Amino acid sequence: MSYDEQLAMIRDSRLVSSPIPVSNRLPISSLSEYRRVYSQSLAELSQYWTEVASQLEWFSPWTSAMAGTLPEVDWFKGGTSNVSVNCIDRHAKVKPNATALIALTEEGGEHRWTWGQLLDATARAASAMRQMGIKKGDVVAIFLPNLLETVAAVHACFRIGAIYNVIFSGFSSKALLDRLQDTEAKLVITADESVRRGRALPLKAKLDDIIDQVPSVEHVVVVRRTGGSIPMQSGRDISWEAFLAGAPDLADPEPIEANEPAFIIYTSGTTAKPKGLVHSGMGFLVGTVHNVQYSLDLAPDDIYWCTADVGWLTFPIFELVGGLAFGATYVLYDGALDYPDAGRFYDIISRYRVNKVFTAPTVLRSLARHGDALLDRYDISRLERLALVGEPLDAHTWQWVYDKLGKSRMEINNTYGQSETGSAWTSSIVGATPAKPGSCGMPLPGHGCCVVDDEGQALSPGEVGQLAITTPFPTLARTIWHDPERYRNVYFTVPGHPHWYATHDAAVLDEDGHVWVLGRVDDVINVAAHRLSTMEMESAVLEVPEIAEAAVVGIPDPIKGEVPVAIVTTRTVVPPEVLEGAVAKAITEQIGPIARPHAVVAVDNLPKTRSGKIVRRLLKELLVGRTELGDVSGVENVEILETLRQELQERL
Repeated sequence: MSYDEQLAMIRDSRLVSSPIPVSNRLPISSLSEYRRVYSQSLAELSQYWTEVASQLEWFSPWTSAMAGTLPEVDWFKGGTSNVSVNCIDRHAKVKPNATALIALTEEGGEHRWTWGQLLDATARAASAMRQMGIKKGDVVAIFLPNLLETVAAVHACFRIGAIYNVIFSGFSSKALLDRLQDTEAKLVITADESVRRGRALPLKAKLDDIIDQVPSVEHVVVVRRTGGSIPMQSGRDISWEAFLAGAPDLADPEPIEANEPAFIIYTSGTTAKPKGLVHSGMGFLVGTVHNVQYSLDLAPDDIYWCTADVGWLTFPIFELVGGLAFGATYVLYDGALDYPDAGRFYDIISRYRVNKVFTAPTVLRSLARHGDALLDRYDISRLERLALVGEPLDAHTWQWVYDKLGKSRMEINNTYGQSETGSAWTSSIVGATPAKPGSCGMPLPGHGCCVVDDEGQALSPGEVGQLAITTPFPTLARTIWHDPERYRNVYFTVPGHPHWYATHDAAVLDEDGHVWVLGRVDDVINVAAHRLSTMEMESAVLEVPEIAEAAVVGIPDPIKGEVPVAIVTTRTVVPPEVLEGAVAKAITEQIGPIARPHAVVAVDNLPKTRSGKIVRRLLKELLVGRTELGDVSGVENVEILETLRQELQERL
């Protein structure tokens, strides 16, 4: 969808009240009350977040709720607690035999843990880590799909203060190597295999391919996901079962100061090197509990499913940490949502009587494409709330979901956040504030924001600019691993406002205060809710010997939101099918299948500035068919643009 189409959608938008009454669990019950609380929260920011944090269990009090200014702010300074206690122990004490987790596999497998079993596995894994010599501040890499053991492994790290890095199980060996080397992980927890669309995908073998290049790794723990045959190196590799059996006792939770680093999550940036974002534990918990409360209103009797992969921050926010804190019953799923057929999503909701789901717009667009006939085969009448994040949701799909999937009785909450923000900080307050089809709701209390122009001046409602966050909040990433200067230089770049966070997303604030996110203003694209660096992809493309230059840009896609297109110049004449195969192979090996290009187009010339920089913005405008191009004053070879337009249109 072009900017012009998006702006037209904003102008034509309407407010839609929630079909579900606001619950008495929420402290805000109406739009007018939201406006009052929001204004007060910004005026008394420290006090507001103190009240949120006080809902959790703490071992010792803090001396200051908020100290410093962005980019360096301490939250709940001096206070100690433990994330695993707040997410697991306090529920296990009151309902040890209630179901905590239901883990489903693509092949039809089902495994459940009660709260008591989850606590036991977590505390034993924490004890086993200590037995291996893992201590507070050491890095543990978790290269697992969505399994019961994944939850225990993450919370075992929280329990002893180890820093964990969850790595997407679909990444290539090269992407895995980059992250292991950067974090200098001492322990890797992985699985024998995962399964996707009926095929076994090697995880342990992928790790074995590169582990000799990571001397920091001392131990590898392997979960038996499929039971496939894998080599185990004596003295280094151990099964999950033996790992737990060797635990001398159940580890007590370590008191962790609120600002100590808890985990690293990598996100693509505008350079070829991914950024290792560092989040604190208790700050992340405070902010995600706040987020989940307002965005989902989770309750202990809910059966709830977050469809994201654990390797993307949506899952820790809305299930693994922020979600788990509410003591509901949680569904985990390892597999493709449309396999063995497109009804798998509906089938899980129907069979397990799921009443709340967090997913991506990509999933809904795919379901809408299959229409009503597929939907009518399943009873999903218990589903009352559907929350979303990842990329903008178009109004057409929103309306289909509301009318057909929800039958006008289900609430749709389209939210917005980033790995850097650690929460989806724009959202409806469910039941209390109205939605607008296509918008991301309004900023939650405690989160100040505005839309600014290139000079940092605040824009009026309806004008397109960069979305900036103007206040600190607890879930914001604290730094980039081993590179604090890059953290400051990338994220605190709003002209005239060194303490504002730059999202690098284009957005509009409308007259009603709703946030509309239009897309990236830098070189990162969203593919099915996965942020991918175009620079990282270009680096892979340029390893193909026949390619001289490369530019990767994202174009709109009705299912995935965006897809990458590689535009290249070649050293010799290469048949299109050969070129496409070589580029796809290079990107898949370097990054993973998720980054496979939608198309590879060879052209004679690329638009460049006088300094030789490729003007990717113009390539995107040409690809989406924009008739009037943006500023071309800095383009040295402006005469090629119309020829280039014809080349691209002929080959796509």
